Parts: sequence; structure tokens; C-alpha cells
Amino acid sequence: MTDPLLKLDGLTKAYPGVVANDGVSFQIMPGEVHALLGENGAGKSTLVKMIYGLVKPDAGQMSMNGQPFEPATPHAARASGVAMVFQHFSLFDALNVAENVALGMENPPKPRQLARRIREVSETYGLPLDPDRLVGDLSAGERQRVEIIRCLLQDPKLLIMDEPTSVLTPQEVDILFDTLRQLQSEGTSILYISHKLEEIRALCDEATILRLGKVVGTCDPKATSAREMAELMVGTALHTPSREVKEPGAVVLDLTDLSVKSANPFGTSLKGVNLTVRAGEVVGIGGVAGNGQDELLAALSGEARVADAAVTLNGQPIGGLGPNARRKLGLLAAPEERLGHAAAPDMSLTENALLTGAVREGLVSNGFLKWADAKSFAETIIAQFDVRTPGPENAARSLSGGNLQKFVIGREILQRPVCLVVNQPTWGVDASAAAAIRQALLDLAENGAALVVISQDLDELMEISDRFAALNEGRLSEPRSAKGLTVDEIGLMMGGAHDLEVGHAHG
Repeated sequence: MTDPLLKLDGLTKAYPGVVANDGVSFQIMPGEVHALLGENGAGKSTLVKMIYGLVKPDAGQMSMNGQPFEPATPHAARASGVAMVFQHFSLFDALNVAENVALGMENPPKPRQLARRIREVSETYGLPLDPDRLVGDLSAGERQRVEIIRCLLQDPKLLIMDEPTSVLTPQEVDILFDTLRQLQSEGTSILYISHKLEEIRALCDEATILRLGKVVGTCDPKATSAREMAELMVGTALHTPSREVKEPGAVVLDLTDLSVKSANPFGTSLKGVNLTVRAGEVVGIGGVAGNGQDELLAALSGEARVADAAVTLNGQPIGGLGPNARRKLGLLAAPEERLGHAAAPDMSLTENALLTGAVREGLVSNGFLKWADAKSFAETIIAQFDVRTPGPENAARSLSGGNLQKFVIGREILQRPVCLVVNQPTWGVDASAAAAIRQALLDLAENGAALVVISQDLDELMEISDRFAALNEGRLSEPRSAKGLTVDEIGLMMGGAHDLEVGHAHG
């Protein structure tokens, strides 16, 4: 038996009111790809922050190659051979690739040498990257390569990856996995965090499962189904969303040549988007983040005004109407950013229920707010969507991300929309909560609402959509029936191949 590269023994870390990690022990062998699984709030992030020197454990110890390992800073962790690629990239758009890489190195070589090293490493590991390109011009997948190459130049013994594929197309995921397998064959260990369980099965040798801060089990992902792993994570049987498939009804939402200039200087403007959505139909819209998703939601919710005829609801042109006027007609929306956009952080859940529910739930009478009705609306959302909170008087920011998401989605669904537009409905929620939200969306469609679901989770879109389209650089592909679409076809649509030959569509 070889000795473990990294051994964790009884690691504990508590914050006020919550024990994030409770006596966590496991080990990572040299050249092993080890998955760390768990629901939201299970303690994964805190654990990797302790390994990377960002957080100091309250109790327990770590050892690296048999020696005590107590990194006080990320600098110390890197010196011991630990590198980390974070979920949210820390890159400067206005600098080029080589300049960004140099910023992350302890003592970078001269610029010409560094450019040569970047080219060598990118060719060796199949991660094509030009050191002179501006980071602001790179796709999400290319930005991730910058982060990975920065790590590889340090020659790490252990590479930690946090949700590395959440912003990649299927083709980019394949490239990433080839790179990780190559690193593994050279003896590098990888600690891999992801909630995409099929990826874990394809890539990892061993998985440690956390629940509420404790290790509840380990498994061999290759010999365990995704469903079994999900049930280990949540501790209960999983519900599979389903609905009765009916013929869709009349056109509810119609977008005609919809173009919107992005309000964000690094955003993506919408260019001539056309789409119809019928009653009882779910249209899924995929795409790598930053290809016009936020702009599409703003144009549909009424936050961005457009030409009257560009958006019609049940035949009525509404492009020039604001959010409240659209809500009155039954077009409701839930944006991606929960805290600050979908909910006001310092307001109570009752107040947040009132903010979007005032019109449709009749929570205002002659200019007076009906507080008792607003509170009971908030209580209904909390009960029906299993929102874990002491009560409706709690502030939105006091909820965990997953619970706030359930509240935001529930608030819109319970207002009986004619058409609901939602961006990232299950972003950052665990398997059981995600299944509940998807079922609620399907129930809404079964009752005749038209749904537009924008998401980066392709498995989610394939599970609930009737038709699928992809956003790429602000253009929307021709929607296709979701049934029978292959991952390759979806990847091509997301990458901007709009001219898939028609004969292919019927295959």
C-alpha cells in the first residue's frame, strides 16, 4: 500500500449558529481523482478552504506525505504543492493571458519566457491558449484554461477543482476531462467538487459524501448510480419530476425580431431573437453564461423596454410595458441573481412576497398595504415550497441560497402566471430541492401556463423541456424538439452552429 498524499483527521470548523465541518476525516492517495459530494450547506467549501489555507480549523489535523500540514495562507498551501481553481474566476478582463498568469505566480519568469512556458503547457495538456490574447475577449472555457495553466505552472501535487464545468459546453468538458486524466497519469491528485453526478462517475476513483458537515459515506462512483449518490447526499429517496404530456395550446408568448442593447459594458446584446411559446409548453434555453441570458430575461420581465410589437402576450403587444403592467397581464419572471435582484436582502420574506405579489394577489387596497394578507401569502410560499426559515418576518439574507431560491420560485408560481420566465431555477440548490422546483414548473405547464426556462444545467433542460434552443452571442438558435437531442447537437447549438442541416433535425 502506498501512503496517502493528504490525510484529514477530525477536521472541525464552527461559525456562529452552524457547525460547517464536524470531525471530517478522509484521505486522498497519490494520482487519485477524489470527489467531494454534498448538498448545499453540507460543508464542502469550508473544507477545501481549510486545505487551501483560507480558513483555520478549530480542531483536527491534516498531514501531507506523512508530515503535519497546517497552511496559514494560500501562499503556504501552494508552497506545499496544493493548487486550486475556484468556481468564480479571479481574472482581469483588461489584461492579457500572460499578465493574468503572472499575477497568480509567486515569482513569475520574464514575460518572453512566461509566454513560451504557457504555450508549452497549453500544448502538452491539450488546452489551446494564446498568451497575448485579452482575457475580456475569451469564452468562459478559455478563461478557465487560464486558471488551470496558472496552477499547472506551479507543478502541483494536489489540484482542487470547485464546480469546474458549470460554465462549459459539453465539448469543453471533454477537453477538461482529457487534461485531468493526463495529469492523473503523471501522478497528480485531484480533489473534485461538483453536483453533476454523471461527471463524477466518468472521472473519479473515490467519492466522500458530506451531509450537514459530517462524512456520511464513501463510494466508488464508477460502481454507484447517480441516483444512489444523490440519495446518499440527501438521506432520503429522490422524486423524479414528471407530467402528463398534452398537445400544446395556442401561442401565449411571441417574440419577433427582439433586439436589446445590453446595459452592462461586458454584457451581450440580443440580436433579432424570434420565439413562440404555447400554452402548456416548456421551452428550455441553454447556453454558456454571458451569451445574453440576463438581457433576455430583462426584455421579457419588462426591466428593459423594447419595441411594442417585439413582445406579445396572447396577441397583445407589450414590449413597451414595465414589469408591473406585465405582471397584471400574467407575465411573471424570476431572475438568476437571488439576493439583490429577485429578493431585497434586508427586507423580510413578507415584504419580499409583497414586492412582486402586490398586483396579482391583491395585496394593496386604495393605496393601503394589506399586511395580514401579505404575511399569509408568504406563509403559504414557505409551507408549499418547504422553505427552511423560522418565519415570514425573517430577512431574505438570513436564508441559505437554496432556501431563498425555493422562496423566489414559489412566490412566482403561486401567482398563477399565464407565462413564467425563469433564469437558473435550481442554481445552487441540492438534488431534492431541485427535483421539487422542477416538479412545480411541470405542474404549472400541465395547468396550461407557457414556460421559458433559461438554464446552464443541460440535464435539467432535457428533463423538463418540450423544445430546446441555445443562446450564443445574443442570437437564439432555431428551437428543436428536446426529445432525442444528443449532447453533441446541443453542444454545437451552444457553440453557435446555427446552420445544422434540416435533414439532421428529423433523424
